Amino acid sequence: MNTPHDNPPHSPDADAAAPTRRSFTEENQNPLDGGSDSHGHGHDRGPADGPSDTEQDVRRQMRDISEVAAVEVIVTSAVHLMSAAAVKCGLGHEENAEQLKDLDEARKLITALAGFVTAAAPEIGSQHAGPLRDGLRSLQLAFREASIIPDPPGQGPGEKYTGPVN
Repeated sequence: MNTPHDNPPHSPDADAAAPTRRSFTEENQNPLDGGSDSHGHGHDRGPADGPSDTEQDVRRQMRDISEVAAVEVIVTSAVHLMSAAAVKCGLGHEENAEQLKDLDEARKLITALAGFVTAAAPEIGSQHAGPLRDGLRSLQLAFREASIIPDPPGQGPGEKYTGPVN
């Protein structure tokens, strides 16, 4: 917890009011005191002018994420891991897809995805987990195909979570 001692005023002006603590829930207060923002940039807004544009953007984003169902956040995160792993396996659509291949990185991403999907599956239900498992299995097989020396069964990326993939 911060104390006033830990949070000196940002203003070089000795007559500036003492800083007050703000939170995102205080809709009509400006977190900027003393003529400059947290990065030292000056502004012409006074404390009574309302929240800054940056604070309004943060509030809008916080409201937006609060309206998103957990299953959507989980599935979106898994899709990001899948996409990154596919690129690292050399499956990208770019002309330089082969140059972007990095199987060490792909192994990490696939293993993380396997743990993530395995842990999330009971929470998100089979209608969401099924396609994620299918995508994961496809990536595991693509990794095996891209490897010069294939891993023994059960030793491939993520197989400690999913079991051997054939």
